[in-house]
Amino acid sequence: MPEPLSESDAANAASQITALTDALNTILFGQEELVALVVTGILARGHILLEGLPGLGKTELVKGLAKTLGIGTKRVQFTPDLLPGDITGNPVLQEVDGQRQFIFQPGPLFTNLLLADEINRASPKTQSALLEAMQERRATVLGETHTLPDPFFVLATQNPIELEGTYPLPEAQLDRFLFKLQVLRNDAATLEKIVNGRELGEEPQIGQVMDADTLANLLSTVRQVYLPPVVASYIARLVDGTHPGQSSSAGNGVKFGASPRAALSLAAAAKARALAAGRPHTSFEDVRSIAQPVLAHRIVLDYTARIAGTTTADVVTALLAEVPAQDAAIPATLKDAPTPA
Repeated sequence: MPEPLSESDAANAASQITALTDALNTILFGQEELVALVVTGILARGHILLEGLPGLGKTELVKGLAKTLGIGTKRVQFTPDLLPGDITGNPVLQEVDGQRQFIFQPGPLFTNLLLADEINRASPKTQSALLEAMQERRATVLGETHTLPDPFFVLATQNPIELEGTYPLPEAQLDRFLFKLQVLRNDAATLEKIVNGRELGEEPQIGQVMDADTLANLLSTVRQVYLPPVVASYIARLVDGTHPGQSSSAGNGVKFGASPRAALSLAAAAKARALAAGRPHTSFEDVRSIAQPVLAHRIVLDYTARIAGTTTADVVTALLAEVPAQDAAIPATLKDAPTPA
């Protein structure tokens, strides 16, 4: 068990997180909530999927994140002709000490932050090359396993599946993303700010906010944030409620609910959100605030629900209204409390 986190340590970490968030807000105007969630996902050691129409700044946000964190980054532009070896790397025949042998040449996967741009434009076979890396932080090529750098994050962008030339990500891969976030269009006021402050083809200028050691300390500090048993119980009941028959919210139209990985993701993200607020412990509100991006993409609806226009976001919203934070009423007086066994 990690050492308990002090109030002063939590406040110090929160100031560092605020500096990172403020820097990223200079890249993507008018998307403060999105930026906060991206930072939360990184602190929780999670992978993030950004979905939105082309030109909304998804790629610039990820590139800016790498610059501010001061960690290694590589970019892969996913296309229909991309092969799995183009991501993981391949053995290359070389001459060593007079003998010819295959030497593994690492691909762009071997970095701290991988930008998987337009991931749903590649074939399912190529998409699946990331499965092992995203869960186990390693890659196996021709039976040989290679460990990835630490930390390792995948920040993927995808176009809405309604666009031509896209392939839906399989459920197994979606489950490996901590968050699936929607990048929405800007309003007129934000567009005016962009027009006045940016030039076409010119990247936003942003400096480094922290180094790799500072990030490593923050990631360790997140794990010290206390998760009260009542909050852990709330997480468990929320995830259980996504399954058919376990709640009225999932009673109509839900085919499959969220996995145990979703419960772990909720706990990790709740800790990260609490630390960003300067608190050494999580709360029910931390869980509620990140339930949508954690759970919605992990729920599978049947065809009747899709025809009726129901979305997985609707299911999560109903679930949050249905599942109480406490699984038992708080006693009005001490004498009403149950006696310990």
